[in-house]
Amino acid sequence: MKPPQCELRVSVVTDTSLAAYTTLRLGGHAGTVTNAVHTDEAVAAVRKATAEGRPLLVLAGGSNVVIGDSGFDGEVLLLRDRGVEVVGEDASGVLVRVSAGEPWDDFVAYAVANGWSGVECLSGIPGAAGSTPIQNVGAYGQEVAHTIEAVHAYDRIADETRVMSPADCGFGYRSSVFKHDDRHLVTAVDFRLARSAESAPIRYAELARTLGGSAGDRVPLRQARDTVLKLRAGKGMVLDPEDRDTWSVGSFFTNPVVPAEFFATLGEMPHWPGADGTVKIPAAWLIERSGFPKGYAGDGVAISGKHTLALTNRGDGSTAALLDLARTIRDGVRARFGVELHPEPVLINCAL
Repeated sequence: MKPPQCELRVSVVTDTSLAAYTTLRLGGHAGTVTNAVHTDEAVAAVRKATAEGRPLLVLAGGSNVVIGDSGFDGEVLLLRDRGVEVVGEDASGVLVRVSAGEPWDDFVAYAVANGWSGVECLSGIPGAAGSTPIQNVGAYGQEVAHTIEAVHAYDRIADETRVMSPADCGFGYRSSVFKHDDRHLVTAVDFRLARSAESAPIRYAELARTLGGSAGDRVPLRQARDTVLKLRAGKGMVLDPEDRDTWSVGSFFTNPVVPAEFFATLGEMPHWPGADGTVKIPAAWLIERSGFPKGYAGDGVAISGKHTLALTNRGDGSTAALLDLARTIRDGVRARFGVELHPEPVLINCAL
């Protein structure tokens, strides 16, 4: 469907440091920063930039992006649209439409408060709802792909809005068709959630142990959320402006997935079964045993003192220093185990 033409009513600021818009608090300056508080404003801004052939970077929470020290010499569009709406319901569940700019954890808290089950283990994750399908955000045994029914998006090439099914989205492990392709602007996400006072079955062993149960158990929604928040905070994974162990993009590397034949050559180590006979290995375990403990420091940056997978800005770091640290870790793991680590965040005007 062709989106309506509309007049741009957005605020524009020039020569702004992008460090203010990322959880790493790193990144150079933008040419302009545009705030869009309504979906039609965001679509109009993207359409205009596309028609004029101008570079455009879309940001919402800035929690899964690393921006180079040279910044972004173009327009940065900040999605600031908010809203949660029930668009369908029956006795067993609800279909909830969430605006792209809605802070993710605000939505999770709202779902738990309303007795909607399915995203409670994704509590405490920074960023906005519209970013979650891009990364197929997941934690503690849940992924957004488990509950997404549709993604609403503006297609820059076709100049039309689309309602995309999960199959259209191509969800994989921390990936989707959106992740490294700016063709689509996600404008809203529909989640199918169960009406239940209890969580979905607990899938993650650490969470089950902390809850005092076992995998497959259900617990009250509030208990699941509070426990996940406590676990995440203990790992520096809940944003705190006073705690520089939280100045990160969360996990910097994905857990590597390797063929079973190759895994058999590595010796004893923790692992989980992957798809199609592959094996998933915890990146944190590989990093620690390659000589990079918690707190391992670079130039103004360091591995978090709470979580081996989080690379943090200590307040006077730079993107260049952060990537130098990431390369050192990646190369060390490769030399020790022959396993390649890959970054989880999107890299803008920089490379690993």
